[in-house]
Amino acid sequence: MASVTEAILKEKVEQAIRLLDREGIDLWMTFVRESATVHDPVLDLICGMNLTWPSALLLSRTGERTAIIGTLEVEALKTRGIYDNIVGYDTSVKEPLLDVLNRIRPNKIAINYSENNLMADGLTHGLYLLLEQHLSGTPYRDRLVSSDAVVSSLRGNKSPAEIECLQKAIRNTEEIFEAFGRSIEPGLTEKQTAAFFRAEMEKRDLEPAWDLDHCPSVTAGADSPFGHVGPQDYAVLKGQTIGVDFGVRENGYCSDLQRLWYLLADGETEAPEEVRRAFDAVRGSIETAQRLVKPGVVGHVVDAAAREYLKARGFDEYPHALGHQIGRSVHDGAALIGPRWEKYGDLTSRPLEPGNVFTLELEVRIPQGLVSLEEDVLITESGCEYLSTPQTEIWTIG
Repeated sequence: MASVTEAILKEKVEQAIRLLDREGIDLWMTFVRESATVHDPVLDLICGMNLTWPSALLLSRTGERTAIIGTLEVEALKTRGIYDNIVGYDTSVKEPLLDVLNRIRPNKIAINYSENNLMADGLTHGLYLLLEQHLSGTPYRDRLVSSDAVVSSLRGNKSPAEIECLQKAIRNTEEIFEAFGRSIEPGLTEKQTAAFFRAEMEKRDLEPAWDLDHCPSVTAGADSPFGHVGPQDYAVLKGQTIGVDFGVRENGYCSDLQRLWYLLADGETEAPEEVRRAFDAVRGSIETAQRLVKPGVVGHVVDAAAREYLKARGFDEYPHALGHQIGRSVHDGAALIGPRWEKYGDLTSRPLEPGNVFTLELEVRIPQGLVSLEEDVLITESGCEYLSTPQTEIWTIG
């Protein structure tokens, strides 16, 4: 579990309690065990440590904060100063859990499962069956609902401290991109590119935002495949593009950006018209989306506008969502800016909220290679602003 400051933990727990009132939920229970192995993502925001034995983290609509955990972890959780009431047990979580429920008597208990939002779906089926056994014969068994709405807003609505962490990660990412741009030359391979980025991360004591085998993801030249693919031996030549999809994790928060360069062919003083037209189409699609993003808008409306902009300029639409949230994870939150495809469930129909931080990303393929960009944006109370410094022109080498 990546570290998170005590200040952010306290901030997020306070936010969670306010969300319970908004959603009409009396009690939010996060039920976990052996979380170092089967990790519930929400622990990063309401606990800050892994728990071993079956444990219940309980936040009440009235503001009460109770943790029922194994005795061996009581002192560690106390040091975080998050929970007012920490109950340790040795033999079974059942009795102290029922004691708390009988005292609070909640009518609606949100637990950690969701059909569509993986960040709210940390409760395994086996642990759910165990919880059912513990609640058997009580009225609470029939009062369980999904905590999806709470977790979606809790992860999605970034606090000022979280936004500051994201901005630091983005700045470091942009600085590494700038340094890489000064090292590009014809014949540079994807593996050499990846080595450069990994050396920069090590020098700055940063972690990759996603799996190291494809962070960065590099697309060099016309034949390189695009996607979640590790760097290969493809080399970029004069007259071709090289693009890099890269992000870092700093203080537990992630960036995710894509940048593009074109290597001038002999005799060229600027990128050819075909490359410029593709770049302008991708850039324009992102700008179209950025202008539409604001609180209350649903993601598929924004995505449709970006696709139409791209197709109107003669390019095929991209085979993925336009934007995902970033935060503690590079794919964070719940609401998604994407099409109404079955694989996305209801995520692209969820209203966007202030404090959400999204990527906006798409690409087109041309004979010179892949033309791809990705920016990070913050939804404000009235609209949307860039957290990254947008790439607004093709960066040329040569």
